[in-house]
Amino acid sequence: MAQKNLQDSSPSHCPEAAQTLMALMHAQGEVARLTEREQLFNTLLASVNAVLWAFDWETRRVLYVSPAYERIFGRSADLLLADCNQWRDSIHPDDLDYAERSLAEVLDKGAVEDREYRIIAADGQVRWLSDKCFINRQAEPGQPVIIVGFAEDITHKKQMETELHRLATTDALTQSSNRHHFFECAHREFAHARQQGEPLSFLMLDIDDFKTINDTYGHQEGDNVLQRIAESGRAALRRRDLFGRIGGEEFAAVFPGCTPQMALQVAERLHRQIQQLSFNHEGRTFGITVSQGLTSLSASDENVEDLFSRADAAMYQAKREGKNRIVTA
Repeated sequence: MAQKNLQDSSPSHCPEAAQTLMALMHAQGEVARLTEREQLFNTLLASVNAVLWAFDWETRRVLYVSPAYERIFGRSADLLLADCNQWRDSIHPDDLDYAERSLAEVLDKGAVEDREYRIIAADGQVRWLSDKCFINRQAEPGQPVIIVGFAEDITHKKQMETELHRLATTDALTQSSNRHHFFECAHREFAHARQQGEPLSFLMLDIDDFKTINDTYGHQEGDNVLQRIAESGRAALRRRDLFGRIGGEEFAAVFPGCTPQMALQVAERLHRQIQQLSFNHEGRTFGITVSQGLTSLSASDENVEDLFSRADAAMYQAKREGKNRIVTA
């Protein structure tokens, strides 16, 4: 009798139990599939070299941050979730105001896709981020304003851009501005001086007897002379001044906001530094001299070429008068 009751209560003889068992098995399968999907999702997020984030604008709380945050920022994601200022405090001080203003713009624009700013990682390295952000438009009225974003590490790209710009604007031998870049900047300074009514001076410099240096000591020593001239220019000129190599042995400088008297003082300081240079080639010591032409902005000047032409003529006058001097025009 007891055996009969046991058989009657088995799943095959109890539809309710069979259905419950089937539901449990189905639920377990769903949980397994969800777990598998979650693991796959987490694996994908961990492999992306960009930070996905979600931010509650009203409570100022970070709701989510992907694993790349810890790799790029070198900081704890748990600390960020507890205090959003962890991200803010990582932003380079020079970029902080822009980063905060551009984030706030998403409230009006709905999306801001051109944000680029620097962060200082925990190891002290400066990294560039391209941080695109969007407002959650699917939220119901009265629901929290959620901003989601995608912050990509573009440090390598920025480094490449910087290097390409350096190659395009710098004289390879002397590391000073090349001719194209020098005159591009000179045109801007001329326009600024005209607009603001500020003084501006232009200097031309040519190494005396440079061909003799090359013929006597060789072109490698001549290259060394050019490099030392460029170093002297960077040392003698003011921070805002422009200095560049515009020809074989010709250099030029622009002195923004510099009166003729001040410009002459800078030119004389450069002249003294160059006169103190000493070179040694196979036991033979020699020095160099330069001829300089200096001029300043006048009311009749229409463009920077007028200054260049006048300074160039003054420089050749210095050559004719015996070299190793400064002639003003």
